[in-house]
Amino acid sequence: MLNNKTILITGGTGSFGKAFTKYVLTHYNPKKIIIYSRDEFKQFNMSIDFKEYKEKIRFFIGDVRDLERMKRAFEGVDYVIHAAAMKQVPACEYNPNEAIKTNIHGAQNIIEAALDCGVKKVVALSTDKAVNPVNLYGGTKLVSDKLFIAANAYAGSKDISFSIVRYGNVAGSRGSVIPFFKDIIESGKKELPITDYRMTRFWISLEEGVKLVIKALEEAKGGETFISKIPSFKITDLAQAMLPGCEMPEVGIREGEKLHEIMVTVEDSMTTYEYDKHYIVYPQMVWSDVKRPVPTGKKVPEGFSYSSDNNTEWLTVEEIRELLKQM
Repeated sequence: MLNNKTILITGGTGSFGKAFTKYVLTHYNPKKIIIYSRDEFKQFNMSIDFKEYKEKIRFFIGDVRDLERMKRAFEGVDYVIHAAAMKQVPACEYNPNEAIKTNIHGAQNIIEAALDCGVKKVVALSTDKAVNPVNLYGGTKLVSDKLFIAANAYAGSKDISFSIVRYGNVAGSRGSVIPFFKDIIESGKKELPITDYRMTRFWISLEEGVKLVIKALEEAKGGETFISKIPSFKITDLAQAMLPGCEMPEVGIREGEKLHEIMVTVEDSMTTYEYDKHYIVYPQMVWSDVKRPVPTGKKVPEGFSYSSDNNTEWLTVEEIRELLKQM
C-alpha cells in the first residue's frame, strides 16, 4: 500500500509524525516522506534522529495557513496525513482567532491543495474533543472533521478520498496526564492531584494510532471516521499505578475538560458499524454512487454510544503499570 508512494505529513515533527515516519520506514519502502511544518529547529532535530533515512525524508518549512506554499509541497504527493493543529485547550481559548486560522482555515487549505495537486488520499487526525465539544479546540476540530467529510463532494471525477481517524490523548504524549504525574513524582512529592474521582480515559499507544491511520489509508472510500477499540482506565487507577499508595486530593475539573472521552455518540450510531478491532462512522450524506462506502461490518444497536465510561474493556492498576514500563 505504501511502497513506492510519496507521503506528506502536516505537523510531521510532532509525536505522531515521528512515530508514523518511523513505522512506515521500518515496515514499508516509500518513495519519499515529506515532513511539512513551520518549526525549523524541530525539523533539524528530526533530521538528526532519522539520519539513516535521509534519502527517503524531505523537510518542507511551511504553514497550513499558507495555501500557495502547500500547493508547492503537495506536488507529486500520493497521500497526505493531516496532523497539524493547535491542540492546547487554554491556548485555543485565549487565542481563538489563531485556533480558527490553523484548525479550520488550515483544513480548508489542505482540501484545496489536495484537490488541485492530484493527491489520492487524505487522512485527517481528529480528537474525542470534537465530539459534543465543550471548548474551542473541540469546536474547531468538529468543523475541521465536517470539512474533510464534505470534501468528498468536490472530488468529482478525481481519484481522491478524504477520511478521518479519531482518538483521544495518546498515552504519554504531550498534553496527556502521564507526563504531568511523572513530573510531580520526580519532584519528590507523595500526592497526585485528581481533577475528579469519576474521570476516565481511553488508553491508546502511538503505534496503535499509527496503525489506525494506515488502515484508513488502505480501506477508506471517502467520508468515513475510523475509531479504534481500545481499553479504558480510571484516572485514580493511573495515579496508583504510577505512585502506589499516594494521596489523591480531588482538585476539581478544569474549564473545558470532560469527565469522559466520547468517540461515538448515540446520534452517530445511526451510521456506525463495528469491526474486529475498530468502529467506522459512515457519512450520512452520499455524494456519488460510484464512491459510496459500503459497510461490511456489523451495524451497532440503536442507542449505542462509545465512551471511556461505558467501555467493556478496562485496564487494572497492574495492567496500567505494565503498559507504563513499555513507554
